[in-house]
Amino acid sequence: MPGFHVEHFGCRAARADGEAIEARLRLAGCCARQLSEADVVVVNACSVTAEADRAARAFIRRTHRLNPEARIVVTGCYAQRAPGELAQIEGVAAVVGNSYKAIAPEIALELVRHGAAPLCPPEIVPVASLLGFGAPNSAPNSAAGAAAVWVDDRFAHSFLEEAPLAPGTQTRPNLKIQEGCGNRCTFCVIPQTRGPSRSLPAAAVLRQVEGFVAAGGNELVLSGINLGRWGRDLPVQDGTPASFSQLVRAIVERTLLPRLRLSSIEPMDWDSELIGLMAEFGGTRLARHAHLPLQSGSDAVLRRMHRRYRPWHYVDKVGALVRAAGPELTVGADVMAGFPGETDREFEETLELVRALPFGYLHLFPFSPRPGTRGWALNEERPVAAEAVAERMAALRTLAAEKSRTHRMRFAGRALEAITLQTPRDLALRGRTAALTENFLPVELEGEHAANRLLRVRVMGLNAEGGLAARPALRARAALRRNKFAAPAELGLPA
Repeated sequence: MPGFHVEHFGCRAARADGEAIEARLRLAGCCARQLSEADVVVVNACSVTAEADRAARAFIRRTHRLNPEARIVVTGCYAQRAPGELAQIEGVAAVVGNSYKAIAPEIALELVRHGAAPLCPPEIVPVASLLGFGAPNSAPNSAAGAAAVWVDDRFAHSFLEEAPLAPGTQTRPNLKIQEGCGNRCTFCVIPQTRGPSRSLPAAAVLRQVEGFVAAGGNELVLSGINLGRWGRDLPVQDGTPASFSQLVRAIVERTLLPRLRLSSIEPMDWDSELIGLMAEFGGTRLARHAHLPLQSGSDAVLRRMHRRYRPWHYVDKVGALVRAAGPELTVGADVMAGFPGETDREFEETLELVRALPFGYLHLFPFSPRPGTRGWALNEERPVAAEAVAERMAALRTLAAEKSRTHRMRFAGRALEAITLQTPRDLALRGRTAALTENFLPVELEGEHAANRLLRVRVMGLNAEGGLAARPALRARAALRRNKFAAPAELGLPA
């Protein structure tokens, strides 16, 4: 069977795209292989920062050196933003922007079958099938001597509705239900690389969830580029969820999914109805985990970023979520240092806000100017010195580590619900299992347990890596002794 390898870069939504490509290739009869043995390599490239661009280019060059016979297909945000740049890299056979990502699997298959990328006009491609492209013809968007390039600004073939989801390599797969963004933050290239907001219809979402449950799945992660905006582009129909909060309720009430987790949601999209769902179902069917991008704690910086909230709005939302879900809630955020014009005082405002809020983790980024954004021009006018950015990132890393340790230590001696993951080999050799608690805390669990098991664990403390060391709780261990494959109800968990 032809072999493929998909390399993921970027956010959860981008990973969901890559997982969908993997699933479609498996359905077509291909098998996943190591990078050195793959016939086709799909690079799902991010472009949120200049460093992300560099990482993708380095991986492509390393792949070509390691496996010069492999056909390399580059897709994702970088492919949409700078296709010509990628097409000239040695070893790249096709560049498929996000505007045509839905047919990336078919393009990869054509490379495996015929050794060349399909060059027929995209309008006649059978997007929903794996039947092939027929005889190639001229490609108006491919440069002579370079890879075939499939990119435009219409995004007509951009939404990759996943093949049926099942727990496998990813115990907790991502179901991407929303694509694109229209917020136009000054630092962000996403509106250019993914287009406007588009939603997967509710019926398709529920069908995917039901299929995942039927396949034995226990935890599913809803993801999107601007997840809280789901549904705003869909026609209103009686009996059909019309907002993101209504969709979440439908999933909880109409399916038997044991646990639903929400990925990143913009602060102002945490409306009262969505927060109410966290109060109603948090800790049972809905994971007590909320990620709200912050970026900055300075009002002035947020205004320059064109963010749609102020620091006090953010504080109010976090407070409402903690009141709804309880102190077990794990709150995460994205924080940026060095946005153009950021003063020492403005950065201190960010530190003060982070210190004041109960964050369990932070994703930290230095500002990276992206071509074509307002942030690029602002950086030309008022750049922040590299030395200052480095100092601010160091201060944020120290604070983030303190916040994370404090949050995790609060659970020492306590019992938490968790799901077992695919365990890295080095951890398995030590007789341990990787797991994740319902409230998003990494766990190193005593004993060997199959992936995709819902367990109740007792936290003993922190391990050397800062994760939680735990063992199965007493009632869970008793159930395990009775039945190696204990059902959730036997462990005191929701069915």
